[in-house]
Amino acid sequence: MDKFITIERHIIEQEKHSPGATGAFSNLLYDIATSAKLIGREVRRAGLTNILGMFGRENVQGEQQMKLDVFAEEMILRMNEYTGRLGAMASEESEDLIHVRNAHGEGKYILLFDPLDGSSNIDVNGTVGTIFGIHRRLSHDGDVTMEDALQPGKVMAGAGYVIYGPSVMLVYTTGNGAHGFTLDPTLGEFLLSHPNIQIPQKPKYYSVNQSNWPKWTEGVKQYTQWLSGRHPTEPSHTLSARYVGSLVADFHRNLLHGGVYYYPADAKDGKGKLRLLYECAPLALIAQQAGGYASDGHRDVLDIAPDGLHMRTQVFIGNRDLVEKAEHFIRQCDEK
Repeated sequence: MDKFITIERHIIEQEKHSPGATGAFSNLLYDIATSAKLIGREVRRAGLTNILGMFGRENVQGEQQMKLDVFAEEMILRMNEYTGRLGAMASEESEDLIHVRNAHGEGKYILLFDPLDGSSNIDVNGTVGTIFGIHRRLSHDGDVTMEDALQPGKVMAGAGYVIYGPSVMLVYTTGNGAHGFTLDPTLGEFLLSHPNIQIPQKPKYYSVNQSNWPKWTEGVKQYTQWLSGRHPTEPSHTLSARYVGSLVADFHRNLLHGGVYYYPADAKDGKGKLRLLYECAPLALIAQQAGGYASDGHRDVLDIAPDGLHMRTQVFIGNRDLVEKAEHFIRQCDEK
């Protein structure tokens, strides 16, 4: 029975690494796990409850919201707004900070989240997920400020994601390794299934939307040739291409089997697509704890100080040597 570890037990044990802990952070993580159970239930019932399809409005990113996007955001907000553990939340689906005021006072943590990543897969029964990052607020009283939310990923108190696939799995880190839990639907509990995840040193896959090839810089094109064994001059890896179109799904596969996910910027304007606070930074922290690395092509994603809640970036994430090779090709072509 020593191997039968619930996520609640694991979170409490991780708390022992933080002298002076009050339990608020541990309870926050468990609230997120509870939200994941409820979202996972609705994902599975989506086709039966008339919840599939468009909600009928755009989010702040200018994207059409799916009904499950709205449900997932609402569930996370409701689960966390009255606990007293949070001072504010920020969601990919909402334009501004969501201040949390309740009878317990304002909490000392900020929750940043993408409620339903990969939602374009919903109507075809594809894999989707939730991504979250947690910051300690910098201010000590009064309303949470924008400065509290706009912190680099390297100072996050914790991060994680949930993948809603054939099973529901939650992976999180508080800076003491990356650990994965699988939901047992018969118990209604997340059980430790993947302790101390480490990205395999021998990678298998690269994940990118190659239909965007014409938009890429020369450095990214050469990198893709190198990954697929087609570079004209440099000895190459020959990795298999796998791309689902859900960041969580592609990242999760490469975390467990080795590889690299990347979403390059458009060469014309240099702008990336993925959101730093809600997607890239939380997954970068998990990758780091699993022995990997995340870069924007020039620097560690965890070092980037965001300039806004919805700042976008290009990203390369996975095995360290593969990501550093991306930086090599980009730097080499920039210097020409």
